[in-house]
Amino acid sequence: MAISAKQVNELRKATGAGMMDCKKALVETDGDFDKAIEVLRKKGQKVSAKRADNETSEGSVFAKANADNTEIVTLSLVCETDFVAINEGFQALGASILDAAAAAKPASVEGIMELSLGEMTVAEKITETIGKFGEKIVIKNYEVITGEKVVAYIHSNKKLGVVVSLANVGDADYETAGKDVGMQVAAMNPIALSADDVSEEVKAKELEIGREIALKEGKPEAIVDKIANGKLNKFFKDNTLLAQDFVKDSSMSVDKYLNSLNKGMTVAAFKRFTVG
Repeated sequence: MAISAKQVNELRKATGAGMMDCKKALVETDGDFDKAIEVLRKKGQKVSAKRADNETSEGSVFAKANADNTEIVTLSLVCETDFVAINEGFQALGASILDAAAAAKPASVEGIMELSLGEMTVAEKITETIGKFGEKIVIKNYEVITGEKVVAYIHSNKKLGVVVSLANVGDADYETAGKDVGMQVAAMNPIALSADDVSEEVKAKELEIGREIALKEGKPEAIVDKIANGKLNKFFKDNTLLAQDFVKDSSMSVDKYLNSLNKGMTVAAFKRFTVG
């Protein structure tokens, strides 16, 4: 099949590999993006650890915590252009929808659409706003997250947000800790909390990639499995939150950073949201 320059450029941005290598990988996989990434990795290409967000629209992420920070409601309000996303009217709409959702906590986005905003429902207010801006506006990524202490981090451009649920916080400054971990998740995009939370399918794929790289490098078959397991452990360190180097102090992991604040303090869960 014909591979477009746009496809090649998207793969290059996501992996950091060369243009020709990206094109060859896409041709080999008939344009399958994920399989092309796997081909590049098996050939020993240095693929970026960061996974580019699939931002297909503009908008903002909104989050609101309750008084004792044991619950956070979050949602994304998306539109077609950044011009509308940064408009005060759009931002006010998102904030009012969030307030209504936080008060009622419906089970779904469909439930939010039925809530009242003054004399209109949320659905009617969105329709009115669509008429004003001439762009499609949609609620996405609605979630209610609870925990011992939950903290939200919204990136400065409002297109990316993270909610962190902390456990065993004791007397620690959990708000600072939560925002620090939120920034970590925003920057490093971990795939799981720890190695135990990584799926068996992903583990098997990483081991397969490790073995193929080792064999291509001419390593003896007797030690290929050992090398592959070493690469898998490196994958866990780079891609699971608690094992990652803490971005604000690379001399310690995220796990050690939290324990330095209060012994046993940890992340119970995290969620990362984008407008895409």
